[in-house]
Amino acid sequence: MSSLPSVEPVPAASVDRFDHECDVLVVGLGCAGASAAFEAATAGADVLVLERASGPGGSSALSGGELYLGGGTSVQKACGFEDDADNMFAYLAAALGPHADEEKLRLYCDGSVEHFEWFLARGLTFNESLFDAPSWMPPTKDGLMWLGENAWPYNTIARPVPRGHRPATESFGGWLIMERLVEAAKAAGAACHTDTVATALVLDDEGRVVGVVARRYGEAVTYRARKGVILTTGGFVDSEEMLRQHAPALLGHGKVSDGLDDGSGIRMAAAIGAATRRMAEVEIALTALPAMVTRGMLVNGLGQRFINEDVYPGLFSVAAVLRQPGPYWAIIDEEGYEDIPARDLWGVRPEIVAETLAELEETLGMPAGALETTVGVYNRHAERGEDPYFHKDAKWLRPLKPPFAAVDPRLGFAGGERDSAGKGSGAAGFTLGGLHTTVDGAVLDQSGRPIPGLYAAGRASSGIHGEGYISGTSLGDGTFFGRRAGRAAAGETAQEAVPETVPGTASEAVGETVGEA
Repeated sequence: MSSLPSVEPVPAASVDRFDHECDVLVVGLGCAGASAAFEAATAGADVLVLERASGPGGSSALSGGELYLGGGTSVQKACGFEDDADNMFAYLAAALGPHADEEKLRLYCDGSVEHFEWFLARGLTFNESLFDAPSWMPPTKDGLMWLGENAWPYNTIARPVPRGHRPATESFGGWLIMERLVEAAKAAGAACHTDTVATALVLDDEGRVVGVVARRYGEAVTYRARKGVILTTGGFVDSEEMLRQHAPALLGHGKVSDGLDDGSGIRMAAAIGAATRRMAEVEIALTALPAMVTRGMLVNGLGQRFINEDVYPGLFSVAAVLRQPGPYWAIIDEEGYEDIPARDLWGVRPEIVAETLAELEETLGMPAGALETTVGVYNRHAERGEDPYFHKDAKWLRPLKPPFAAVDPRLGFAGGERDSAGKGSGAAGFTLGGLHTTVDGAVLDQSGRPIPGLYAAGRASSGIHGEGYISGTSLGDGTFFGRRAGRAAAGETAQEAVPETVPGTASEAVGETVGEA
């Protein structure tokens, strides 16, 4: 028996009067919602956004702020890199695969330079400098970073070009992106009702989505959308029941979200027959330092390497958590540790140190000789600048010498939350699957037909991803296809099956504009 709240659709005929009315109703004000609202309003539609929190931003505002863009942006050119849409597509099809959505991905790559220029027009700036080191997130204001494009096997599939674009702010930049997008949506004329959570879709007699029922401060509120409803409500990582049903790999791990990614938008659409796609696919981030594992190695609970450690860290995270026997360990020697710039250490210090690998194995509970064998094979090839097993780049290869240290990713980074034993979760993630949509955001039913009046974008939908993930593709995918959904919804032909409202429209009543909450 489900413990989730009901999302049963409401017949339009049962609504005596609609409290608010607009052309396009956007549900959720993260990056996809703000982009959809901007484009719909720019196209001339009367746009209203519902946000369940007390202000805009959602999980997008808490993100690192990387935007995966390429194809030959001005930042790439200023840093000395030539790129094109085909080269970008080749890398992403491999890194986001297998089974990436190639129709959406092709559009995304072909439109990437224009999308970058769109961000510039919204007031974002990107410094024309490259952070040329492995990291989850550069502690600098560099505007470009590598996201695994220069690691094997991807450097054999596409010409290595960095595409991680970062706005001009140190560390986390999601808040800045959202600030600019919200300002743009507000200036375009979109309005917002905060503290308002949508609970059900409203359908007319023909099965068209014509609005939503919501709850605000405990009171039911009804909204009519003359042209379309766009669901940008995020994924479902915060719903334990939906994780159990669809993505159990994330159970027991940390959540990368604002705490409100409960899958409600996905469920509301599914309740009227919407199809979903890739609901089991997830992204996982292991709290292992890229700067450390590239200079040493990442091993599983049996002391074995399993991947080239210089790949995008999300890829070694998924490989570890989903496919290897835990626990996982970053193994480093003293020389390698001392070589890590202080800015890239994130406060991490080894807590397990030994003069010999045999001692380290015993302390870590590994089979006797396992780590000695792994390091012995690694060292023998590293002396020749080779890694025939996993193909780590030669610039990171060096024989490891005593003393040795092991770092437990469950210890997290300095300042992170820890349990009573002094350990963090070791991994955190979010969901990638969602509603099955066209390239213009139209939500498809189980027969593959668009549901009239219903659109989705961002993590509420299944975007460009297959079984892989690269940083910046959530913000990139959400904004790119949010824009397309906004334009498509604004172009919908209004249908008059819904009773006309009495005075009290979206521009009256609550009257909060985007960004003023």
